[in-house]
Amino acid sequence: MHFLTFLLMAPDPAAFRGNIIRMVLESGVFAQVILLILLIFSIISWAIMINKLRVFRKVEKETRRFLTTFRKSRSLSEAYLVCGLLHRTPLHNMLVAGFKETEQFSKKDEVIPLEKRAEVVKMTLDRVGAEEISRLERNVVFLATTGNISPFFGLLGTVWGVMDSFASIGIRGTASLAVVAPGIAQALIATIFGLAVAIPAVIGYNYFNNRLKFVATDIDNFSLEFLTTAKKEGIL
Repeated sequence: MHFLTFLLMAPDPAAFRGNIIRMVLESGVFAQVILLILLIFSIISWAIMINKLRVFRKVEKETRRFLTTFRKSRSLSEAYLVCGLLHRTPLHNMLVAGFKETEQFSKKDEVIPLEKRAEVVKMTLDRVGAEEISRLERNVVFLATTGNISPFFGLLGTVWGVMDSFASIGIRGTASLAVVAPGIAQALIATIFGLAVAIPAVIGYNYFNNRLKFVATDIDNFSLEFLTTAKKEGIL
């Protein structure tokens, strides 16, 4: 049959009628498995994004309160007591670790040079800060994974559906749109689902990575503030 004739042939309306849900239910087992995998990826991704959004809001709110309280404190010991309740910000654990490290110096009999003390405290603050960043970025990488592989899962389902549609041509012995169109439409749903899962995941990954940069900046700045305050008190 001539290709132009194939394109101009009108499909039987009764053969291709229904919404997306119906097409999903009528698709093959392989396509349904692909769609199920994409659905699972989507649910997990949205759960991670909603949870991280709440976590970052609380972290940023308490970080502002923490820094305001810390800067108003007259000494590290006072800041340690006053800021103890603000435990949702990563700066809390840095303050606790840094303060306990400075306390160890007064308990040791040997004389430790101030430069060595500052180096030890800075290493402690850097370690705890890195641990806090790692804690906040936990599961965020899943969003990147979802954004990368979901389109390929969708493409796999589409290719499989197209193959199945062309196989039905050979079985039925006809190449009318009434035979091909339903299968191709069902196949293209996998691509749509893949993109629908990938796009929010990529946006969420970039968004939370940007939020992490702000948190990392706060951590670096607080480390410098802690060391500066300790040096002013003569601890370092």
